[in-house]
Amino acid sequence: MKLYGYWRSSAAYRVRIAMHLKGLPFESIPVHLVKDGGEQHKDAYTELNSTHLVPTLVDEEVTLHQSIAIIEYLDDKYPSIAIYPKNIVAKAKVKALALDVACEIHPVNNLRVQQYLVNNFSLQESDKLTWSHHWMTLGFIAIEQQLTVNSGEYCFGDNITMADICLVPQVYNAYRFNLDMSKFPNICRVAENCNRHPAFIASLPENQLDAQH
Repeated sequence: MKLYGYWRSSAAYRVRIAMHLKGLPFESIPVHLVKDGGEQHKDAYTELNSTHLVPTLVDEEVTLHQSIAIIEYLDDKYPSIAIYPKNIVAKAKVKALALDVACEIHPVNNLRVQQYLVNNFSLQESDKLTWSHHWMTLGFIAIEQQLTVNSGEYCFGDNITMADICLVPQVYNAYRFNLDMSKFPNICRVAENCNRHPAFIASLPENQLDAQH
């Protein structure tokens, strides 16, 4: 399998975690999102993924984009280490929390949104930071409440799930953008627990080969 991504992409980070959790070997192919105007816009890449986004998974004849779809595909194909609970209510709650990150927090803070704000509304770096802090804080308030009810060692009990796979990259971004995380003790605790696991360590952005470029 080949995974096209960028070391600091939250979405690619999610897929790396899932693949390492499942022990799946893969070739990591970097797509630099900034260099030369962004390699995600080059014809060679958009033939694989017309959205101009990462990640893209190529598994023999199968080509997939969107991190949640990729992870669920891998979960169906390699179910021995599951990333969802079997109970349908628990599964729905896990997916809801994962989507709170993937659909509500991450999209309004990703690179192309930030670039649009700077290029079209002349935002300064301080304004961009205020924007990011606002949306991350709103999302984390809701997630912190859910973890108060549902968390154990991880987001839902004591097993790693899709919720953890989505939350940890967003927490990484929060620290990167200097968000005050002291208001979110459950989020910090869960992220710290996850980051002791070998799959999360292997997936860290700074542990990727393209982090040096």
